[in-house]
Order: sequence, then structure tokens, then C-alpha cells
Amino acid sequence: MIDRIRELLGQDAKLLEHECKTIPKERLHLPGPDYVDRVFAATDRPVAVLRSLQSMFDHGRLRETGYLSILPVDQGIEHSAAASFALNPDYFDPARIVELAIEGGCNAVASTLGVLGTVARKYAHKIPFMLKLNHNDLFVYPARANQTMFASVRHAHDMGCVSVGATIYWGSEGSAHQLEEVRDAFKAAHELGMATVLWCYVRNPEFKREQDYNVSADLTGQANHLGVTLEADIIKQKAPENNGGFNAVKVGKTHPRIYTELTSDNPIDLTRYQVANCYMGRIGLINSGGASSGASDLGEAVRTAVVNKRAGGMGLISGRKAFQRPMRDGVALLNAIQDVYLTKEVTIA
Repeated sequence: MIDRIRELLGQDAKLLEHECKTIPKERLHLPGPDYVDRVFAATDRPVAVLRSLQSMFDHGRLRETGYLSILPVDQGIEHSAAASFALNPDYFDPARIVELAIEGGCNAVASTLGVLGTVARKYAHKIPFMLKLNHNDLFVYPARANQTMFASVRHAHDMGCVSVGATIYWGSEGSAHQLEEVRDAFKAAHELGMATVLWCYVRNPEFKREQDYNVSADLTGQANHLGVTLEADIIKQKAPENNGGFNAVKVGKTHPRIYTELTSDNPIDLTRYQVANCYMGRIGLINSGGASSGASDLGEAVRTAVVNKRAGGMGLISGRKAFQRPMRDGVALLNAIQDVYLTKEVTIA
């Protein structure tokens, strides 16, 4: 598989040889078959939460590796059903979404109350369900960066979910109330034995300057650190595209060493800084797969997976690149991502 990965990476195949000289891999708590026993068993999470986490690690093509491949489909709300499903109308049907996750060998499927609730009795025992609790419906003018609770933790528990997910837009006007709602929801989820996953995004239009610092390593790293403080069990974060957000937008405080010693311009080192902010990997980092862009999707997805794995991350959560194409092609893309984590030659940098 390593030859196929090199082929898909193209000129980025050099990522496979990168040596990380910022934060050594020996300081990280890395994914592995014993991750729950080695890392999570020491936490204050209830026993049932450990069981729920393990159920995700034990499912799909990546079972017993400590890595995760998750299919998220909440875009029907977040980006409109038209924008999400026009390319492949089959996915207006919730059953097709879950079937893609199953056929694609995913560890779990993450979606909305309506999607998962519609097919729960048929599929909840066949693949771990993750209910996304809140959404930005984008059906207001002018658009705003906000999240509204569409579902309750009890909804998730009653339909057999093993985990819940939620979004906080750090840096937005609504981040304070989002923090409070997610804090309470995650506490309730743990009490009911479900794991928690935080979509930990930075979102403020003022953070867009000469570059979009909403995806800078230092700002997303701090967002991760806030997320793990809320006892998220897994952090979902966009792959970093630049650095220096603190200095550019003049928000918060930082330290020069972040930019001279703890990161470099290499995407693996930038992502490792995200991992470091997840308590040095004690809380797993999964990066999002990004928007579908057409013919280059397969190579882009494999590149993101290589960067995440070599940085010490826990996997990918990729949706649009998979479901905005025929199922056969979507399954092939998900499998290509998973192959990165199954390939021993793709090492930790």
C-alpha cells in the first residue's frame, strides 16, 4: 500500500520522510490497540464511557488499531440540503448515509437527530452512532456563526448512540453560551455512558487578514486546549493551513517559542502542535477531511491522513469528499484514508 500512497501524494510524498524536530514523538500519548486501557482508564470517565469508546475502536477496517475513520453527514443543516446532496440525491435518504459508513468500513457514523432517528432500529446495532447535538442552520440573513441545540443527550441515549458530538465556534460572539450548553451536554452524556466529540472550530470574520487565521496552528491549538478542558473525549479540528494567528489578529496572549521551536512551516509540525494542545495526545485529535473539490479529492484526503497520522493524531472524519460521489467511489475514498493508518510504513514523525 505504501507505493499507492506515494503515488497519490505526488509531489507531497516528501511528507513520508519528514523528521519532526519540534515536539518529540516520545512525549506524545499515541493511538494504539491499548489506547483506552493505557490512557483513558486513568481518567474520571464512568466505566460505561470507556466501553462506548472501545466500541468505536473495535469497529470497521481500523478496528483494534487505536485509529478512527468516521463518516459525518450533518451538512444538510450546516450547508443546506441543496448544497450537500444535489450532486448525489441518493443521500437525501438517511439509510444511504448509514450504508455508506458501513460499506466504507468506518468506525462510526455521525449525523443529525433526524437522520439517525429515522433508521435507528435498523442500524444502531450494526455501526456505532454519534448524534450531532447542535448545528448552525445558516437559514438567517445576514449569516451568523452560531450553534443551536437541535437534540438532547437523552435523544442520543434512547436511540442507542455510543457518542454525541457538538460544535463550539471559538472566537465568535456566541462562544460563551455555546461553551455553557456543550459543557452541560457533555456532562450529561458521560453520566449516561456516552463518549463526547467536540467540533472545535475557530470562527470570527475578523480573523481573516492576509491569511485566514481561523485555520492557523496557534489559534486552532488553543481551541483544542479549551475543548479538552470541557472533557471532550475526542477533538475534531480542521487541518492547520498557516500559523501566527495570535500575533496577526492581536487576540489573547502567546509566546515567541511557539513559532521558533515548537512549530515549523511543515504541516506535520503544525498538526503536532494541535496534538500537543490535546494534552499531548491523551485526548485524540481527528482532523476534518475538508470540502469536496472534485478530481483531486482522493489525493487531498490521503495527504490529510498522512499528516494527521505522522503528527500523532487519531484519524480523520471525512464527509463531503465521500458522499458527494457515487457510493462505490465514496467507499474507495474512505478505504484510501484508512489504508494510511493500516500501513506500517507510514510512521510517526
